[in-house]
Amino acid sequence: MQPPYRVLGPCQAFRTDDGTEAVLSGTRLRALLTALAAAGGRAVGTRALIDQVWGDADRAREPDQDRTAALQALVGRLRRAVGREAVVSAPGGYRLAAAPDAVDLHRFERLAAEGSAALGAGDPARGGRHHGRAPGGWGGAAPPPRRYRLRDAVTGRALPPAARP
Repeated sequence: MQPPYRVLGPCQAFRTDDGTEAVLSGTRLRALLTALAAAGGRAVGTRALIDQVWGDADRAREPDQDRTAALQALVGRLRRAVGREAVVSAPGGYRLAAAPDAVDLHRFERLAAEGSAALGAGDPARGGRHHGRAPGGWGGAAPPPRRYRLRDAVTGRALPPAARP
């Protein structure tokens, strides 16, 4: 089964109401989904989302209040695309209302870790099954590199290039 939120390879999401593929038009909309998906269901602050969606663009040209309003509009677009209940307002930010396994990035990391643990415990058959299933969530070729590094909004850890929108 494929997770409904895919950020490894081409960024994709499936609507919460009918399961059809959501139309994610625009780089910033995909960057917002990726930032929320990378947080694994945890809330991401407005400032962190702005930094990830707009990256290193010149802040002097767009004051913070303009970007905050633009972020709110972008969240509205994402809610319309994937379903209103998919993006939840949280104190100081937003979160994706999805279990970690609903995001291919987290499912991949979990299966890879379980496979490595099984191999380390001397169970190559179980390790091979987990490692064999992990790439199944990979959605295809990675997109071209961005001019900035996308970071997990909660941990600050740089996302792998394939997880970028």
